[in-house]
Amino acid sequence: MSLIRVRGKGQITLPDDIRRAVRLDEGTYLEASVDGEAIILRPKLVIDASQSWFWTDAWQAGERAASADIAAGRVSEPVPGDAFRDSLG
Repeated sequence: MSLIRVRGKGQITLPDDIRRAVRLDEGTYLEASVDGEAIILRPKLVIDASQSWFWTDAWQAGERAASADIAAGRVSEPVPGDAFRDSLG
């Protein structure tokens, strides 16, 4: 257990062993919440709004399905445009 002192403006310094244990680097964002008398800090990844579509539940479900198809070998090489057009008859 580490003892941490609150400084001016509510600033704290997390000990190195704690930062290493949860892989916190300089600039990492933390979400703070309170549970009873406990303060809980969780690392959070901040996503640019222009990229937020990728992290929607629906898109991530599609990514997992695609990864499963790749792992199971249910993929094929892309067909060049001319060959695809010719295959349509």
